[in-house]
Amino acid sequence: MGERLAVVSGGGTGIGAAVARGLVGDGFDVLVVGRRVEPLRATAERIRAEAGREDAVTVVTADLTDPEQTAGVVTAVGGRPVDVVVNNAGGYLGGDTSGLHGVAAHWRANLDANVLTAVLLTEALRPALRRPGGRVLLISSIAAQRGGGGAYSAAKAALHGWAYDLATQLGPEQITVNVVSPGYVADTEFFGDRMTPDGHAKRVAATLVGRAGEPDDIAAAVRYLAGPSAGYVTGQVLGVNGGSVLGR
Repeated sequence: MGERLAVVSGGGTGIGAAVARGLVGDGFDVLVVGRRVEPLRATAERIRAEAGREDAVTVVTADLTDPEQTAGVVTAVGGRPVDVVVNNAGGYLGGDTSGLHGVAAHWRANLDANVLTAVLLTEALRPALRRPGGRVLLISSIAAQRGGGGAYSAAKAALHGWAYDLATQLGPEQITVNVVSPGYVADTEFFGDRMTPDGHAKRVAATLVGRAGEPDDIAAAVRYLAGPSAGYVTGQVLGVNGGSVLGR
């Protein structure tokens, strides 16, 4: 068992799995949280084998929109100080928006998946955050900064305002709060079967560096903000988007 503990939601695939792998490489024990046990277990087994440590990753299955299931994460932490919380759970949720009831359901689903999950997990773990030195990280989206995603854009933008408020609250306790805002990252489940070759090409063309992002690009930003070099960085939104959106 290591000295430092990180909790990563949405840790079974894509960005969350890359973050978990990177933090284990930095010496953390990582607790990965998600709704689907099989991807979580597969990721945990792969990282354990790479790290040569069976205790490197712990799996917790929970729907973080449910307060009772979120409380199970606290149980899994087992009284250890939590050094880093990475709120990565969420995604774009479609649905029938042809009537007001459909609109309401669509918006609630996106707000629950992207905002409530982060709020409940962070509040559940807030008493356990290491003081001084804890880190809270929120994974947002370029859609929060340029629009284009409807309810999803609004939900991710809500994380920014909440991060500023939380940073103000936790700063006096030497806990930092920051947002990482990815641009187009190809190797994830985000688009499902909605991505086309033309859509991929347009998103790559919108960057200044001429390539799609990779989960490890986002993990690198998280690792920096989770590490000792970022102790003077809080209340910030770090865009990792290849230049698709500049300076905001």
